[in-house]
Amino acid sequence: MIASLRGKVESLGSDWAIINVGGIGFQVYMPTSTLSTLGTIGEEVKLHTHLYLREDNATLYGFTSAEELGLFQTLISVSGLGPKLALAMLSAMGMEKLTMAIATGSADLLTEIPGIGKKMAHRLILELKEKIGAGWLGVPAAELAQENADVLAALTSLGYSVSEANRAVATLPPDTELSLEEKVKLALQYFGGK
Repeated sequence: MIASLRGKVESLGSDWAIINVGGIGFQVYMPTSTLSTLGTIGEEVKLHTHLYLREDNATLYGFTSAEELGLFQTLISVSGLGPKLALAMLSAMGMEKLTMAIATGSADLLTEIPGIGKKMAHRLILELKEKIGAGWLGVPAAELAQENADVLAALTSLGYSVSEANRAVATLPPDTELSLEEKVKLALQYFGGK
């Protein structure tokens, strides 16, 4: 198994790069977030990798962080979701927004990704909700109250990270009958008061 690569960027494509390690060029497929941080041709890089083997193909997938690699491996554990679709998901949403969408059960957000239909979105949520909530967000998904899941989604769509959005949502009054708009305004006041 090839767990990581350290070498120089030899060439770049739309969803891949060739990394030269000791005179051998490895074609590594990666999400756009990883590609954008690689730098220019000739620069030295280190990637965490996953080797995907099939009868007729061996493909290498690379990521800048072990967390992103872990999420990729968790995604491809879902039946019917292959590595190309998992890579497209990471490229379309990024790690934080993707984990938040799964943990909060936001099927509509997931169906915005090309190649993910309602059926696949619901399968992802069903199979990964607890794993994602506990592993990447730091709180069990069951603790993410549905009424606040919409506030989290709104804040992350405004550009706040999942951890920032979680801190803002934690400041909301617990048992109020506020509208979504009022909750988002209150959560935004948290950022204004910092």
